[in-house]
Amino acid sequence: MMAQEPYLHAIQLIQTVPCLAAPGKLIAVGEPSSRLDEVIPFLASLPNVISYNPVTRQLMLRRRPGFITLEPGRVSITQVADAAEGSQLLEALVEAVNATWEHRHQLLAVQAARRAPRPLDLWSSLPRSNWGECGEASCLAFAVALIQGERTAGDCPPLRADHDWRLRIEGLLGAA
Repeated sequence: MMAQEPYLHAIQLIQTVPCLAAPGKLIAVGEPSSRLDEVIPFLASLPNVISYNPVTRQLMLRRRPGFITLEPGRVSITQVADAAEGSQLLEALVEAVNATWEHRHQLLAVQAARRAPRPLDLWSSLPRSNWGECGEASCLAFAVALIQGERTAGDCPPLRADHDWRLRIEGLLGAA
C-alpha cells in the first residue's frame, strides 16, 4: 500500500519576537509549506481550542505554557525559550497537522465560530466569596487561572462540593 502524501512538509521558522505576556520568552513565528485552509476546520475539533473563526480560518489553541495560533499562511507559538525550541515545536506541529489530516474522515470539521469564555463569564458562575480557599486572592483571579489552565474547578471547595455547579463551570471551560 502506498503511503499518502503528507498535507504539510514543514513550517519554517521565519522570526522570533519578544513575548509580552512572558518576559524573557519569545513568540516563534512560522510559515507553513502549504496553506492550512483545508486542515484548520478539522484542527478546530480537537481539545484545547480557545477560539476559532471559520471565516478567516484563524484558530487558537491552548498550550502549556502559552498559545498556538494557526492562520492559513502563518503559525505563532507563544512563550518559547529560544529559536531552537521554536523550531522543535513547529516540527511537532507539522506532525500534528499531518496526523489530523490523515484522520480527518474520523473528525467533524467545525463550521461555527468558537470563543473562549472570558474571566467575567466564569466569575459570574463562581461563588464570588473571595475566601481564598482555592489559593487565589479572589474569585476573579480564580476565573483567570481557570481559563489559563492553571486551576481546575475542583480547586474551589464550594465547586468541589456541588456537582451541578462544578459541571456548569466545566461546561463553560469546555466551550473553549
